[in-house]
Amino acid sequence: MPMPSILYLLAACNLVIGSGAFGLTGILAPMAASLDVSVAAAGQTMTAYAMANALLAPLLLMRTGHWSRKATLQIALGLFAAGTLVSALAPSLTVLLAGRVLMGAGAMLTPAAAGIAVALVAPSQRGKALSLTFLGMSLSYVIGLPLGAWLGQQFGWRVPMFAVTAAALAMLVLVSLRVPQAINAPGARFGELGGLLRQPLVRRALFLTLMYFAAIFAVYGYIGPVLQTLNPMRSTALSVTLMLCGVAGVAGTLSGGWASDRFGPLRTLRVQLAGLALMMLLVPFTRGHTAAMVAAMLAWNVFGFGMMAPQQSRLAMAAPAQAPLLMSLNASMLYFGTALGAAMGGAGSALLGFDRLAWLGLFFAVLGGLTLLPHDAQSHAA
Repeated sequence: MPMPSILYLLAACNLVIGSGAFGLTGILAPMAASLDVSVAAAGQTMTAYAMANALLAPLLLMRTGHWSRKATLQIALGLFAAGTLVSALAPSLTVLLAGRVLMGAGAMLTPAAAGIAVALVAPSQRGKALSLTFLGMSLSYVIGLPLGAWLGQQFGWRVPMFAVTAAALAMLVLVSLRVPQAINAPGARFGELGGLLRQPLVRRALFLTLMYFAAIFAVYGYIGPVLQTLNPMRSTALSVTLMLCGVAGVAGTLSGGWASDRFGPLRTLRVQLAGLALMMLLVPFTRGHTAAMVAAMLAWNVFGFGMMAPQQSRLAMAAPAQAPLLMSLNASMLYFGTALGAAMGGAGSALLGFDRLAWLGLFFAVLGGLTLLPHDAQSHAA
């Protein structure tokens, strides 16, 4: 059965969100030099974005729960465009952080889009619908991150931020023209929060998201310096490597949605997290071996991005009627994890070095894996 056409537009919106959110990670060094701060300090732009999304996006999503889904998407894109413009014009790190906070609030579009995807398809197609919606986020690693890195290296770090501003405004126009005023998808409500958090399955799932994103972004928050330390390369080679990682992420997103529908989300998550942890163990040993590093990073992205759709499906199974709020809570944990990973990665780089930063990520991955150990209630629910 074909997917609703609106999901392709939501995927495009997520492409823009992901490109703006993560595009700076490949150009931290020139950005730090421009603003006269350290690379570790510049990496906190990811922390600011992540914390804003984790704290502000759920509040905004619940505050707009009674609005039409179209209006929610519009305000999200408007906030994101404003944040990218402030970031692009920022004369100092402080102003840049303020812009990133606005961007983080606007990224409430992602859980709103996931809630729409769950509502518009049959339960047997949730994995596929969610993987399609999140495909844009994966494509941001194929298009946005490497293109942003190349533009930033060639023309200055502000240029990719201006480009994201223009793209966000274009998405705002398309949403205004193409999204129906009435979409049969519920909004998030404050009153549902307590009941959801009392469910053990929900708590375990949210903790897993927190841990595996902390694991990933302890490294990905500094992906440019990490790759350059392991195997120094020119800016073009770095961009190509990041693009290949993004392609692997797309493959992971699509295969994760398929596997979730075919084998169930819990079994899929166990395999993917084990694969991700193995790659984190191996990456530091690829120093001086470019081909091995690229192979390990490609597998890393297949496993890491492959977890998104089954994790969302697992939450939707717990309480389908509260899917928008669950997706928002999951996004909060995602960005708390991103912030935690970026913060710990900045501190860990001084102790371990960028080349061994993946071992810090491995610690968080193992903690997340504990939530996937057999539990009777969980096994029946997932």
